[in-house]
Amino acid sequence: MEETLKTDSERFSDDTGKGEEQKEKQDISEKSLDSEFAEDEDDACYDDPEGFVDNISDEALLGDALNERPVEEKGFDRIIVVDNAPKVGPERMPKLKEILGKVFKRFGTIVFQHYPLDEKGIFKGFFFLEYETQEQAAEAVKTSNGYQLDKAHIFAVNFFTDIEKYADFPTKWDPPEKKEFVEKGNLRSWLLEPDAHDQYAVIHSGGKLVSVYKNTPYEAQLLTARPDWTETYVRWSPMGTYLATLHSQGVALWGGDDYKRIAKFAHPGVQYIDFSPCERYLVTLSPVVEDPHNPQNIIVWDIRSEAKKRTFIRGTAEDWPILKWSSDGSYFARVSDNQVLSIYETPSFGLLDKKSVIIKGIRECSWSPAGHMISYWVPESNDIPAKITIMAIPSRAEISTKSRHLVNEFKLHWHKQGDYLCVKVDHWTSKNKKQLCNSFEIFHLRDVDVPVDTLEIKEPVLAHALEPYGKKLAVIHGEPGRVNVSFFLIGDKGTKIVTIKVFEKHPVNHIFWSPQGQFLVLAGLKSGTEGQMEFVDSGDMSIMNKTEHTKATDLEWDPTGRYVVTSVSFWTQKMDTGYIVWSFQGKLLYRSSGMDKFCQLFWRPRPPSLLTEEDLKRIKKDYKKYNSIFEQKDHATKNRASKELLEKRRALMDSFLMYQMRREAALQKMQQRELEINEPLEKEEYEEEKIDVLLDVIEEII
Repeated sequence: MEETLKTDSERFSDDTGKGEEQKEKQDISEKSLDSEFAEDEDDACYDDPEGFVDNISDEALLGDALNERPVEEKGFDRIIVVDNAPKVGPERMPKLKEILGKVFKRFGTIVFQHYPLDEKGIFKGFFFLEYETQEQAAEAVKTSNGYQLDKAHIFAVNFFTDIEKYADFPTKWDPPEKKEFVEKGNLRSWLLEPDAHDQYAVIHSGGKLVSVYKNTPYEAQLLTARPDWTETYVRWSPMGTYLATLHSQGVALWGGDDYKRIAKFAHPGVQYIDFSPCERYLVTLSPVVEDPHNPQNIIVWDIRSEAKKRTFIRGTAEDWPILKWSSDGSYFARVSDNQVLSIYETPSFGLLDKKSVIIKGIRECSWSPAGHMISYWVPESNDIPAKITIMAIPSRAEISTKSRHLVNEFKLHWHKQGDYLCVKVDHWTSKNKKQLCNSFEIFHLRDVDVPVDTLEIKEPVLAHALEPYGKKLAVIHGEPGRVNVSFFLIGDKGTKIVTIKVFEKHPVNHIFWSPQGQFLVLAGLKSGTEGQMEFVDSGDMSIMNKTEHTKATDLEWDPTGRYVVTSVSFWTQKMDTGYIVWSFQGKLLYRSSGMDKFCQLFWRPRPPSLLTEEDLKRIKKDYKKYNSIFEQKDHATKNRASKELLEKRRALMDSFLMYQMRREAALQKMQQRELEINEPLEKEEYEEEKIDVLLDVIEEII
């Protein structure tokens, strides 16, 4: 037992001896290796050969290592300087800090703040804030610069690094170079078309080709077609003046008779665009940030000068369009962080009254199509009911409000002429919140005190739409298998909403009113309804035609309300793509032909009519006189179209006959050539020779 056991000290001494022995062996091997290397080193040469040029960069050799090297962070980009704050004494400083904190904490987390004081302890009127990230600091500068704390104090907010930039600002002003005037042509020449034919743009060939057509009652006439005109999609401006195309470098606008480029806006990685209703401004959105010191996800451009007017940083939960424009482009609004409503003026692009409106929980805002009124809603919170508000701009006076309990969601929809605000209400039937039901709140904006009518719908609502230039509300409601379409008449002040017609068990899920009202299309799109469509005249509530476009994915009226296009998009369906043009009565006019991988069709909008209400009344009064004139013209156009079609078919037939004659002549020539080749062989004489061939041998035993 004593022989087998060892103490810890003995084991340690044994291990130490072994370690020293191994170290000696390693030293010997290293010395021998060094001596061998020294012998070889005498004959080695490590100089570059004569004329050698090292053209390999450090990035190519050590790219991965260089990317992982630490980067010095100065931290100044996260610091902002706020000036023009109230100068107060020590007794009022805690209250001022509390107020300023509420203003600036909504942009992000503040990690450091400094308020300089003079020798008497009086606040000097400017202070420093450091945010957690550079993006938070940039948002604070963009949003709070020009913020009006009170009548006497308007904040001037800048980055701390701007001090050096403005310190080196040149004192001498150099006038900009004068640009030569470039004639852009008549950008609205398409409105001078004698027969008032509209145009539309088509994306096809899987997005590789964009074509512009002129629509006629019998066929489409190609105006221009360009490959790779856009990289994603195209869009018309609100009044049809410009056609916008999107590219990796930015946006281009095209117009005029030959669709030449009118303007371009550099915004790499642009994904979405939006126009102001007046076509004066363009808004672009890109997730790519070129300058980390000045992030610009959203840019507002002046279309005429191609200059940037204002930039913004996109929030994490903001849906496009982020900026909501008033009907004439004088204002635009933005909702931030579900608690701030900011309204900006044009052309100054500054905050209205130098400050935003704090509305906790605000979810959505929507401008009236007529006048400077904006609506928004706030969800229910604790015991405070959900609320809808209509506000006048620029006074910010509340025109009307409506509160309601147990609300799940509001959807705001303005009448095209601004006569009504229709609010779809999804609310719970009881406090346990197990079952939802729907109702509509109709605000009468043209009446004194803005009365509100309520319409309850007991079944689930699938779709609804207000009639333009009318007083009807169409609603699709019901459960799968028994979907109904109801039409309601919105009465004047003091009268209730009346049901005027119900179409029972109609397999539709979309409502498309004509831009001029009265006529509409009820359609089943994208839901296994086989593209069924019903063309309805709401004047007498008659169904003018029932038809279908199998697998239809989209439907769009032309701006005049004369034509309807249904289409099957390659982006949704890979087979049977194309479009069909219908009359407003549901008559099939023509189909797209020879168009591979159709993607989307966009009608070219028209500017508002210059006719007054008196002009329209006079035209309607003399309708019979104009009707006879246009009937004659339509008859002549139809005959001319029929004649042109016959001539086109005759030309095609003549072309085919000429081709047939050429092929027959070529065939005869080929046959003659074959005869000439085979003729010598036929004249050769052959001698007959008999040859006996043994086929088989059979042996029999007799």
